[in-house]
Amino acid sequence: MIIPVIMSGGSGSRLWPQSRSLYPKQFLPLVNTQTMLQNTVTRLDGLDSVTAPLVIANEDHRFLVAEQLRQIGQEASAIILEPVGRNTAPALALAAIKAKALADKAEPVLLVLAADHVIQDVQAFHQAINAALPAAHDGKLVTFGVVPTHPETGYGYIKAGEQLIRNGEEGVAAKYAEPATHNLSPTTIYSVEQFVEKPDLETAQGYLASGDYYWNSGMFLFKASRYLEELNKFRPDILEACQKAMEVQSTDLDFVRLDELAFKACPDESIDYAVMEKTTDAVVVPLDAGWTDVGSWSSLADISSKDESGNSTIGDVMLQDTRNTYVRSEKKLIAAVGVEDLVITESDDAILVAHKSRVQDVKKIVDRLKAENRPEVKLHRKVYRPWGAYDSIDMGDRFQVKRIIVKPGAQLSLQMHYHRAEHWIVVKGTALIVNGDQEILLTENQSTYIPIGAVHRLENPGK
Repeated sequence: MIIPVIMSGGSGSRLWPQSRSLYPKQFLPLVNTQTMLQNTVTRLDGLDSVTAPLVIANEDHRFLVAEQLRQIGQEASAIILEPVGRNTAPALALAAIKAKALADKAEPVLLVLAADHVIQDVQAFHQAINAALPAAHDGKLVTFGVVPTHPETGYGYIKAGEQLIRNGEEGVAAKYAEPATHNLSPTTIYSVEQFVEKPDLETAQGYLASGDYYWNSGMFLFKASRYLEELNKFRPDILEACQKAMEVQSTDLDFVRLDELAFKACPDESIDYAVMEKTTDAVVVPLDAGWTDVGSWSSLADISSKDESGNSTIGDVMLQDTRNTYVRSEKKLIAAVGVEDLVITESDDAILVAHKSRVQDVKKIVDRLKAENRPEVKLHRKVYRPWGAYDSIDMGDRFQVKRIIVKPGAQLSLQMHYHRAEHWIVVKGTALIVNGDQEILLTENQSTYIPIGAVHRLENPGK
C-alpha cells in the first residue's frame, strides 16, 4: 500500500503577485488549467496500490485544499492541519503516525511529494517510483535525484555513491558494485554519499561535469515505520513532540487538528538535516522526467511555450519588438514595446515588472509589503470561502461594493452588524435571504435592503 503524502504548506512568495500567503502558488493554475495541487494528485493516476492522498496543509488553507480535491473528484484520506510551520521532518512524522493508524495492521509506504512541483514526463515519474519500491520495501529511505540539465545554483544536490545490485525478487542485496560512471537509467539505485547545499556556479559546473550529482527534489519513498525509527534514532525530540501533538488530535470532516501547544514546542528541522544526512539507509533513484519546482517567475518562463522571439504570453497580451519576455495577464490588456528579458505579470490588484535575472528579489518586495502591513501580501481582491467567494469591486471612506458568489446549496452564516447597512442585488441565480423576521426568495434584478441591526443570511437554494 502506497499512501501519497502531499506537502502543501508553502507560501510561494517569489511568485507574487499571483501567489499570496493566504492563496499561494500550489493553489494556482500556473502551467495548465489545473492547479499545481490538482496536477500533483492527478499525475498519480495509473500507479498500482495507491490510496487517497494524505495532505499536510496550513490551517489557513484548509478549505482551499478540500475544495480543489473535490473539483477533481478526489477525496483525501486525511488533511492534517499544522497550527504553525515546523519544516519537513515534523510534517512527515505527523504523516507517518497518521498513515500507520489509517493502514491499521498493514505496513504503508509513504510517497512524499510537494504540491508545487512540475513533472512533464509522467511515465518516467511512474517508472522511477516503481523502480524505488523494492528498496523502500527493503527498509531503505529513497530520495529521488533529478538528473541535472544545467549547472543550477538554486538547488541543493545529492552525490550518488555505489550502485546497489538487485538480487532477483529479494529486493536490494547487501552487495554493491562500483561503476566508473553512473548511467542515468531511471531503474538504477545508488547509495547516497553526500547531501550538499546550493553551490556557486563554478561548483555547480563541476557537479554537472562529474555525472555523480543530482538535484535534490525533496521527494521521498519509504515505509512509515522506517522513517519513524530513524527519526527516533537521530531526533527523538522531534518525534516526541509530534506524538504528543497527535495524541489529542481532533477530527472535523477530513481535517485533522493537532494539539497546538505540543506542536509549537517541536523543533524546526528539515528531513534532510534530521534524518537523510545521518542515516546509513539513504538511497537515491535518478529521475529524468522534466522536473522543476517552479520557485520563481524565470523557472516558470523556462517551461512555458515560446514564440519565435522567445516570448511566453498568457492572457490578453500584445507585443511589439519584444524578446525573451514572459507576460501574464489575468484581466487587463498588457502591451509591451521594445523590451527584453523581462517578467511582466498582472493580478486583480497588483502588477510586477522584473528583469529575469532579478526575479529572486521579488521576495524582497514581499518582505516590504509585510513590513508595511499591506493587504496585497496576504489576499487577492477575490477571497475564497467554504461557501463560495467574494470580490471587493470598489471601496471608499463610507462604502464598499462586493460581488458575492454562493455555491449551490451553500449559505453564509447568520449575522448582524451594528455599524453598517447593506443592499443586496441578485445579478444571477436565485437567492434565499433571511432579513430580520422575513425569509425572502429573490431572483435576477431583484433586491433587498438590510438595515443596521437586522439579522440576515444569504443562501443559494438553486443548482
